[in-house]
Amino acid sequence: MGIRSTLSKPLASWVVKKQEKWTRNPVKTQQQVFLELIKKAGVTKFGKDHNFSSIKNFKDFAAQVPVREYEGFKDYIELVKQGTENILWPGLPLYFAKTSGTTSGVKYIPITKDSIPYHINGAKDALLNYVHATGKSSFLDKKLIFLSGSPVMEKKHGIFVGRLSGIVNHHVPSYLRGNQLPSFETNCIDDWEKKLDRIVDETIDQEMSLISGIPPWVQMYFDNIQQRTGKKIKDVFPSFSLLVYGGVNFSPYKKKLMESIGKEIDTIETYPASEGFIAFQDQPNQSGLLLLLNSGIFYEFIPAEEYGSANPTRLTIGEVKTDVNYALVMSTNAGLFGYSIGDTVKFVSTNPYRIVVTGRVKHFISAFGEHVIGEEVEQAMKNTLLKHPEVSITEFTVAPQVTPAAGLPYHEWLIEFISLPVDMEQFANDLDQEMVRKNIYYKDLIVGNILRPLVVTRITSGGFINGMKKMGKLGGQNKAPRLSNDRVFADTILNEFPS
Repeated sequence: MGIRSTLSKPLASWVVKKQEKWTRNPVKTQQQVFLELIKKAGVTKFGKDHNFSSIKNFKDFAAQVPVREYEGFKDYIELVKQGTENILWPGLPLYFAKTSGTTSGVKYIPITKDSIPYHINGAKDALLNYVHATGKSSFLDKKLIFLSGSPVMEKKHGIFVGRLSGIVNHHVPSYLRGNQLPSFETNCIDDWEKKLDRIVDETIDQEMSLISGIPPWVQMYFDNIQQRTGKKIKDVFPSFSLLVYGGVNFSPYKKKLMESIGKEIDTIETYPASEGFIAFQDQPNQSGLLLLLNSGIFYEFIPAEEYGSANPTRLTIGEVKTDVNYALVMSTNAGLFGYSIGDTVKFVSTNPYRIVVTGRVKHFISAFGEHVIGEEVEQAMKNTLLKHPEVSITEFTVAPQVTPAAGLPYHEWLIEFISLPVDMEQFANDLDQEMVRKNIYYKDLIVGNILRPLVVTRITSGGFINGMKKMGKLGGQNKAPRLSNDRVFADTILNEFPS
């Protein structure tokens, strides 16, 4: 056993003990975070504009600070981008994480000296929780690969600007640098396909034990390796034992990933965002991610059906319930207050507080009032695949077809199959019945002949990758939308890469 794996066990024990302390006092922990944020941001322009000096409790805060999406912070962020200090947080941020929003175009999310440690510690603590829970640590002595965005940054007015995964890459602990792949030079390649080829060149002969990345891009990496070697991943990397992922629901990708690997391996799910590291899977093989209540973020939760209303209910951690869909709102030590991150979550446990990500507040289909969300289509697909074990898919998305050439409108499911159903009509019918069971409004529309049953459209191999490439969203942290209320993404795939 190497030095890294040996030292990781006492460190893991220490981290988990600290963690247990705040998980036992969640409300008090969040209250302390809240008061620290209000006090420190009181000297900023945002704090003065919203009279932070008079805020004594959350009720005061909710009355003075409305819930905003990114657009509501743009004027403040523009001032920060110009190098003006003390706008959202004392001084200037260290970084802007540059992201491509679904409705806001390019977004610049501040990362400060106070917030960057939590971005780093979230990923580290996820691994240490795994070590503590399983006793497995030998993977730390071998090669680790992180499929991430480019670490190249530009500096504007004293602030470095880059992709979140690239920023975090600069902060990988020194004790892991020696076994981290790919090389810095390869990570700097912008073109994802060229970068992937180089990553394979650098890793194919290495003793890989851990691979981290967004599932569809990990699958591309596996496909490339298999094309070169004709072997399963377990035969190329015999020591590969742990997959770390985040950003998307794992279920649609799991079957193909494990088939590519050639065996079942352990996985860890994480929930990182440019706004902060929100949660990670602290217990292997257990549903739900531990919400990090002591990481410089104060959380609010708005019942999803109230999101966007004039005066939505704003709940704190002690008021949430399990199995309710909430829009996630954050106030952070990077200077974002009452910030809607755009995600919806559901609690699966309140002791401790564990969540699952259910979708995006703006990723839904409600062309006819059905308000179908990501969690519903993913669960419907999962259940249907269980009924059709011969079927394997690469990717799928759902969009409404409001004006078909003939007949009633419908929901179109664009699916890239690896192996086809024995009976495509039965597959589509089972998928539709799952949606009827999942969403009462969808059921009413089907029963009432407002919509006809869903239509499955086959997408040729590589269609989703090519579609993402055409939209400039191939690789890195980008992911295909699971569903949309318009046909922009669906038509991009169909027009360029029809079945």
